[in-house]
Amino acid sequence: MITDTRIISKIQIGELSDLANLKQICDTLEIKTNKSAIARELECDRRTVHKYMNGYKKKQSRNRRSKYDDYYEIIKELLNNENKIFYYKKNLFNYLTDNYGLQGAESSFRRYLSCKDEFNNYFRKTRPTNVNKPTLRFENDLGEQAQLDWKESMEILLNTGEIVTVNICVLLLSYSRFRVYQLTLSKTQDILFDCMMKSFEIFDGIPKTILTDNMKTVMDISKSGHNKGKVNNKFQQFADDCGFKVQPCIAARPQTKAKVEAPMKILDELKAYNGDLSFIELVKKLEVINNRENNKLHKGYGKIPVLALQKEKNSLLSLPNRKIRNYYLIDTLEVKVNNSSMINYKSNQYSVPPKYINRKLKIQIYDNQIRVYDNTKLITIHDISEKKLNYQDTHYIQIAKQTLPYKEEKIESIAKKNLKMIGASFNNDNNT
Repeated sequence: MITDTRIISKIQIGELSDLANLKQICDTLEIKTNKSAIARELECDRRTVHKYMNGYKKKQSRNRRSKYDDYYEIIKELLNNENKIFYYKKNLFNYLTDNYGLQGAESSFRRYLSCKDEFNNYFRKTRPTNVNKPTLRFENDLGEQAQLDWKESMEILLNTGEIVTVNICVLLLSYSRFRVYQLTLSKTQDILFDCMMKSFEIFDGIPKTILTDNMKTVMDISKSGHNKGKVNNKFQQFADDCGFKVQPCIAARPQTKAKVEAPMKILDELKAYNGDLSFIELVKKLEVINNRENNKLHKGYGKIPVLALQKEKNSLLSLPNRKIRNYYLIDTLEVKVNNSSMINYKSNQYSVPPKYINRKLKIQIYDNQIRVYDNTKLITIHDISEKKLNYQDTHYIQIAKQTLPYKEEKIESIAKKNLKMIGASFNNDNNT
């Protein structure tokens, strides 16, 4: 019996990779194919058709290894460190550049992080919520304006395990984008004057206008859409002595001074150094960041701030005379604690705890007070006095406990009585 069997096969040829299947069918059915016709349909060479029909496969794109893969474990460890905080990919890039010799463009590094879900998710979680607010772009003429702001109450973990709360004063020239960062432990008005005067000296001049928010050290009454506000008398006197005009922003509109608001994000880089630095090293790290930003091309307007400053200097107002500048500057003085547990300032003595006897401490004079520091630790505060001896009760009692051979209750009674006698004696001396 002869059986006639017809085999019908249809195959769709849409691209070159389909030709391998066509070859198998043609070989099975022992039929020939018109390679020239196929080549015309696929718009390629006949030889290319032949090559693919005979099993050629285009090589898949290589899974190329990134140079940043060498830093994968380091990045993973840093982002999993419970002390360190990297708010932005830029902060991590700068940290790796400064401490691990990372080389390459920031944009390619950011793309690398974006391709790694575990890294990309980290930055989504830590990114602050006050971003992507619209701002109106505007430029200022040479020497016309500077913008003032604070990075407030940053808690930094030192390598000693101590947590310090620091503030960073930022004054930025609007034309050149040259900025000065200064780290402080408080932000009183006297400290603000000190920071601003030091910034003016670095600028080698003073801008005609300073744009500021409604901080209490500047404004007695905040400026609003319905109220022009009131500048603090003491700050106005400082402005008059220096020659600049005060231009407060409307309250709750930080985007008005976007030039200084944007660089604030750079300061979040300090959180990446939690647990790494001493206080002195923290101050130096801020100087490194400050110098880096002033010497880097500003992408927003295509200039390098430190070079643009040289052009802007000629348009700045002249600095006030040295006497006026010294009036607003705060000096840090080194003093030694004597055997009576006292320090000397302008011929008068002020007490400190007796554990500091024969040690060197630092003092700063502002707000009509003496602040005594052991490194970054504030030991005590004294009001400046005309009295020769100025004891705090707790200090005097501690000294008495180390010198008098009595019970604790009796020592406290004797110490308080002596304090009253000392105070009366020296008050009488001063009144004669």
